This record gives sequence, C-alpha cells and structure tokens, in this order.
Amino acid sequence: MADRLSYSVQDLLDRGAMEQPPELRRLFHQLNNQLGIILAHAELMEKKSTDENSRARATQVVTSVLDAMGTAKEIRMQMANKAS
Repeated sequence: MADRLSYSVQDLLDRGAMEQPPELRRLFHQLNNQLGIILAHAELMEKKSTDENSRARATQVVTSVLDAMGTAKEIRMQMANKAS
C-alpha cells in the first residue's frame, strides 16, 4: 500500500503556496481534510475486509484518494508558480 502523501511547510514555502489568497488556501485545506477522512475510512475497510473482492475495492479507493491528494497538491503548486 502506498504511503500517505506528505510535504513539509518548507516545501510549500519554497514553492510559494503560502502566497495564495487565504480563501484559496482554506479551500485546499478543506479538500485535503475531506480526502483524508475518505482515505482513513478506505484504509479501515481495506484492513477489515474479509474477502478479496472487498479488499481490492477498498485498495482502489485508497489509491484514488492518494492520487486525488497529489492532484490537489499539484494544482496548488501550479497556481502558486503562476502567481509568482
């Protein structure tokens, strides 16, 4: 299973993400929180699944959420780069 995405405050500062308007930072933070909740539930389902089909579906959800978190991060970084 893939590790959760993580990035440091320094990574965000280096790429200019903190220069974004507060409303936009709030939306990305909210999106990340929502995806984190989905990820936690999918990981729990993956762990507790008793059959291979359910486990495979939960694994797909985990993978998709991680991809979505990465996409949100990339959008945020691209927007920050264009703003600078």
